[in-house]
Amino acid sequence: MKLTGEKISLRAIEPQDIDLLYQWENDTENWTVSNTQTPFSRFVLEQYIATAHEDIYSVKQLRLIICDPENKAIGSIDLFDFEPNHLRAGIGILIADKTDRKKGYASEALSLLTNYCFFSLNLHQIYCNITTDNETSILLFQKHGFQITGIKKQWIRDGDKYKDELILQLVR
Repeated sequence: MKLTGEKISLRAIEPQDIDLLYQWENDTENWTVSNTQTPFSRFVLEQYIATAHEDIYSVKQLRLIICDPENKAIGSIDLFDFEPNHLRAGIGILIADKTDRKKGYASEALSLLTNYCFFSLNLHQIYCNITTDNETSILLFQKHGFQITGIKKQWIRDGDKYKDELILQLVR
């Protein structure tokens, strides 16, 4: 299965991605949506990259780099909490630079990864967790058939406030 669309392609993480991952993972604007509270060291990210080739069945996750038409890395899309017994996984997407957003890149990446999940990994369902104030992401996932199936009240602390988090699922 090709992980190439009209506007973007998805590829495996390469060692030369270390600077991008270091930048993306340590951008505090991304921490609320990624449940991160502390910076990642370059050493930890290098170790992650060194094992990124391992099989999803053993590491229970997969990160792919989203590349634009000029093959420039613009973000990543992740499978996490992969459950081969229950045939499900979570999905997360990051388009790092705000100038690359709203160009259809995330939508195409989600479409490509959804097909990969259902037709290569033979998953039964995929899901995501999105705070209720992230309307752009909610609309993106709903456009691809994900349905809101639950809400976790005051689930995410953001400074001195709490945000509700939606669970969206797509069942094959």
